[in-house]
Amino acid sequence: MKEFKELNLKHGLLEALRAMNFQQMTEVQEQAIPVVLNHKDLIVRSKTGSGKTGAFLIPISQMLEPRGHPQSIIIVPTRELALQVNSVAEKFGNRTGLRTAIVYGGASIMVQVQALRRGADIVIGTPGRIIDLVERGALNLSKISVFVLDEADMMLDMGFIEDIEHIMSLAPREKQTLLLSATMPREIADIAKRHMKHDAVRLTVGAEEDLTVTTITHYFYDANGKMKFSALLAYIDRFKPKKCIIFTSTQREADFVHRFLVDNKFDAIVMHGGLTQAKRESSLRAFKQHATFLISTNLAARGLDIPDISDIINFDAPDDPRIYVHRVGRSARMGKDGRAFTLYGFDQRGLMQDTSVMANVKMSHLNLDLSRFKDIQLPFAERRGGGDFRGNRGFGGQGGGRRDFRHNNRREFGGGRREGHGGFRGRDSHGREQRSRKGRYNFVGRSDQN
Repeated sequence: MKEFKELNLKHGLLEALRAMNFQQMTEVQEQAIPVVLNHKDLIVRSKTGSGKTGAFLIPISQMLEPRGHPQSIIIVPTRELALQVNSVAEKFGNRTGLRTAIVYGGASIMVQVQALRRGADIVIGTPGRIIDLVERGALNLSKISVFVLDEADMMLDMGFIEDIEHIMSLAPREKQTLLLSATMPREIADIAKRHMKHDAVRLTVGAEEDLTVTTITHYFYDANGKMKFSALLAYIDRFKPKKCIIFTSTQREADFVHRFLVDNKFDAIVMHGGLTQAKRESSLRAFKQHATFLISTNLAARGLDIPDISDIINFDAPDDPRIYVHRVGRSARMGKDGRAFTLYGFDQRGLMQDTSVMANVKMSHLNLDLSRFKDIQLPFAERRGGGDFRGNRGFGGQGGGRRDFRHNNRREFGGGRREGHGGFRGRDSHGREQRSRKGRYNFVGRSDQN
């Protein structure tokens, strides 16, 4: 791998990279950065955890000079990813003089308006809040020269493609567009065809069929109901994860698993869309600083760049193989080794096989000794209706139905638009804002959102 010093970057940018202990480029950075510096449109399909953020932030920081108005806009699907990208951009900006502004829902819009008024060269945000700010006249995209879509496939899955195309239409036609994605569905390819230059460079880093990094070992175990908790403890006892994310299908289950682990004396914290932004940021800090286990819904499947995650546990097997790819991509970052462990219900062997084929991974059945953990106690107060876990997901047998993938990921965590600014039809039974655009909420079965 080449080193960054070979790129003839600004002195301040090289200093920032050295301070962050970034010396060698990853494969995607080595291929993408020269293309961006050559002012070419770029489409990148690369695995989660391969270093795509640096592949666009480094050349953008090299090409731009401080001007005090938005020159580059970086659109991401969730506020967690926005915070992650912004933290890197700020470190570069401290040495290059470029100012950044981060915009997302769930936080004061007036604070973000003031940040834009102070002058920002790079704007990082979620689609709904960006549109809000444009409609308020607080964000002007007329001088955007570099337009970035990060995690484009996730924005497709969450239903934000109409918003993305609307935002792209507000920026100048003669702009440089960078599109980065872990997978490349047809809809994303169509957007590239409509909005990017005909000579856009296409990069596929790694084999076309490799969606997950090859340093992850994939395990599974068949379990339902209370047995899932026994299997969870048996796995933890055997592998003793150093840093682990446990994924559940709903907020309620995340809270339940968190309570269970805490009751069993584990250092665990929980993070999901039902918590306030301040609480979620506090949970993330605690996980980075000391906690061993983070229990989360799909909220954390993208955007968390924590290099030392050793294990991913799918307490609830994801219904869509793409979610599996996004979840396990939190482990084995930047070439490190990792493990992924998934609990499948006895009736989910077909789902396991579909996931294995789509993600092109070999899943090995893990032989676990559950005898030591057969008499575990679940937190009674959290049981729904006083019942036990009787299905592979859900409480008291309420779950088990296949949920529509896009419905469950539709809600942008911090990116939704405000009422009174178009696109809403009121609130659902949980008080969440819902969009009224056609096709926004099309779902099968009953589910909590993440």
